Amino acid sequence: MVFKLLPKTLKTMENLIRLKPEFANLDALYELLKSSGYECSKEYDVWEQRTDTSGQMAHCIVLKKNGMHAVKLFFVNENTVKINHIIPNKLMNAYFGNSAKAHKNMLELLGGSIKRALLKGAQQKAFEELERAVAKAC
Repeated sequence: MVFKLLPKTLKTMENLIRLKPEFANLDALYELLKSSGYECSKEYDVWEQRTDTSGQMAHCIVLKKNGMHAVKLFFVNENTVKINHIIPNKLMNAYFGNSAKAHKNMLELLGGSIKRALLKGAQQKAFEELERAVAKAC
């Protein structure tokens, strides 16, 4: 009964953004976003642990609003980046982030639902703000 009370119309916090040809690589996009007014860094993608063509861990751009809200940008093809919400602080991500476990017990399911319900509004607002900053810059 508890799960029926939670809203099912949650908007996903990810988007694809088409870039101009002059920003078609990670370094050019990083240089552009450094002047966006938010903290910007180029880091290894430890959230999804993607690998590049040489088998090394892939890089992404992290545009951070604060310790709890940030977006991660990475290229899905030559002129399109995928942007999605992350929790940049590793400790906060371990506690508030999504669990990668295949099988969860009832307390983990219930706790995860409560965390998502409490944090969803602030995360959505921060994602939309950072998404507008990226779209405006590109």
